[in-house]
Amino acid sequence: MDNANAVRFLDKTTPPHISTLILLSGIGALAMNMFLPSLPAMAEYFGTDYAVMQLSVPLYLLFSAGLQLIIGPVSDNLGRRNVLLWGLIIFMVATVGCIYAPTTMIFLICRCAQAIVAVTMVLSRAVVRDMFTQDKAASMIGYVTMGMAIVPMISPAIGGMLDQAFGWQATFWAMFAIGGLVLAVTWSDLGETSVASGKTLTQQFGEYPELLTSPRFWGYSMAAACCSGAFFAYLGGAPFVGSEVFGMEPAQLGLYFGAPAVGYFIGNFITARMATKLGVNTLVLLGCLANAVGGSVSLLIFLAGYGSPMTFFGMMTLVGLGNGLCIPNATAGLLSVRPHLAGTASGLGGAIMIGGGAGLSILAGSLLSIETGAYPLLWIMLLTAVAGVMSILVVIRREKALGIQ
Repeated sequence: MDNANAVRFLDKTTPPHISTLILLSGIGALAMNMFLPSLPAMAEYFGTDYAVMQLSVPLYLLFSAGLQLIIGPVSDNLGRRNVLLWGLIIFMVATVGCIYAPTTMIFLICRCAQAIVAVTMVLSRAVVRDMFTQDKAASMIGYVTMGMAIVPMISPAIGGMLDQAFGWQATFWAMFAIGGLVLAVTWSDLGETSVASGKTLTQQFGEYPELLTSPRFWGYSMAAACCSGAFFAYLGGAPFVGSEVFGMEPAQLGLYFGAPAVGYFIGNFITARMATKLGVNTLVLLGCLANAVGGSVSLLIFLAGYGSPMTFFGMMTLVGLGNGLCIPNATAGLLSVRPHLAGTASGLGGAIMIGGGAGLSILAGSLLSIETGAYPLLWIMLLTAVAGVMSILVVIRREKALGIQ
């Protein structure tokens, strides 16, 4: 049921302010990519190969996906607020561990521990669903993710400047400081939004079959996973395509690389404005179709022999648009399949999305070569986009059979 109480910032007796939810969503993206420009300097500092230091990315994603399976049921049992606060504290401790790590192994262990920040992404969405109905929740998630979409666009640049001016540790000190800020704001502004389940943790984890046997949950989860999977494949393969296939300089590549973020921002804006009018299923379908159009048109242009940086990265704007339409609406949908399991559903859905995306990112990077050009990446993106369309059509058909409006 919608919460009609007035929102007062830094007053945890009222619903959390949207800026708090944006901060919670954004810190996860910040922790993911702010340090990426520092990888070469970190490899030199630890005296190891760049490929070894780069393991900090897939290992982080792997642990993030696994933790999301745990975070949801735990928050349904212990409450959103407590899990969020402890998750942020652990993140800050792990960040200090990264700064003072004496060896590569200890750094990677601390980096994996940093993945606990996934709690912010999982539970910021669950908090929204605690307070609002499905379509309104999609609108609110759209506003939240629209705000956080700026983070992946600017955090690598900020991290690079901090590295250049003060060394790679400065990037992690910035993460620590921002973690402290988010912790303070969450402590002051976010009260408990979930109703105690009255079940033990064992019973809470026992609720997973209720979600895993729901065709609608799988439809929404796979739509989000496939749509975001196209974007994760882009993250894994686009740097190679830009630098090796098109011969772009790093500065030029960095400028073009942000094209999907523009579309993502627009897609989230449309979601925020239109979710209550059009409904989540319509917007998920439109998002998956936009994703598919972006991949297919780009592939056709390459097959015709006209592939260029402008056409390749330009079409990725449609992929970003599709993600902005699909992900917040599919998330609201999967959270609404079993509203009393919103935390569990958020964690499981996030694990499916992040785990699948990490696999596609690695696959895209491994298949690309000078001989293949951009084709493996474009085919992966197109096939996952089509799978996303099929997934949401399953949901629409299922809801018609159940008589759900």
